[in-house]
Amino acid sequence: QVQLRESGGGSVQAGGSLRLSCAASGRTLSIAGWFRQAPGKEYEFVAAIRWSGGSATYAGSVEGRFTISRDTATNTVYLQMNNLEPDDTAIYLCTADTTTGFINTFSIRAYDYWGQGTQVTVSS
Repeated sequence: QVQLRESGGGSVQAGGSLRLSCAASGRTLSIAGWFRQAPGKEYEFVAAIRWSGGSATYAGSVEGRFTISRDTATNTVYLQMNNLEPDDTAIYLCTADTTTGFINTFSIRAYDYWGQGTQVTVSS
């Protein structure tokens, strides 16, 4: 089992920055990701990072503004969000999996472990 604990959400004006953290405990991860869900919408992939090697993948809507990173010593994954826009407003969820060779990066339901979510609100 893996437990995920998120922190770092909040409210910010457009153009501002926030950093989300997700501390994982229990098992060694193979991949960690961030998804978001705006009111009335489906979950949307934001970014993911391979635990071994650190290769990252981003949604086109956030590439160049968001950076995902991980600290293998503390088993923590981060999402640095810069130049935030009102359309970034959503609940952000940390996800993780321990499967070697995990391939369904863009599908939230493929991940075995989800965090509780943290609210990010961007005002114009």
